[in-house]
Amino acid sequence: MMKMKTARNLLLPFLAVLFLSFTSAHKFYVSVTNVVYAEEEDAFQITSRIFIDDLDDLLEERYGIKSKLATPNESKVADEYIEKYFRAKFAMELNGKPAEYNFLGKEYDNDVVICYLEIPKVGFPTLKSISVQNEILTDLFEEQQNVVHLKWKGHKKSFVLIKENNKGMLNL
Repeated sequence: MMKMKTARNLLLPFLAVLFLSFTSAHKFYVSVTNVVYAEEEDAFQITSRIFIDDLDDLLEERYGIKSKLATPNESKVADEYIEKYFRAKFAMELNGKPAEYNFLGKEYDNDVVICYLEIPKVGFPTLKSISVQNEILTDLFEEQQNVVHLKWKGHKKSFVLIKENNKGMLNL
């Protein structure tokens, strides 16, 4: 009887660990975008940090390409599709008008891809409002959160944008 009780006491924790190992671990779906006003260039310099595996999954799901980001076999059209995706899902307005930006490229840092964008000649002294719309990855991951930090002349404003609330507005 004692052996059975001991066996049960050892078996229950083992079964609990085994059961929990088959449930998926919670994963955070987040990107961080920094929009910084560079006074000497009168430009907004934008960096967006996205997990490589999430962007890889997105490119395959949305465009049907196996991008294999950050590998020696990376698709030759990966940058083209990343830029296309950004143009569809990331936008800024200055004084209520769409701002054109240049997609400068990307680089990798561990498990993150950093995308570089720039809005030149913003005419900052005449700006009354800035809005940022960021829907990056919200079409693939319901839990996706896009953190946006806007920095200008010693000021900082941050937004957490989600699928249902994907736009942040700043009045200067």
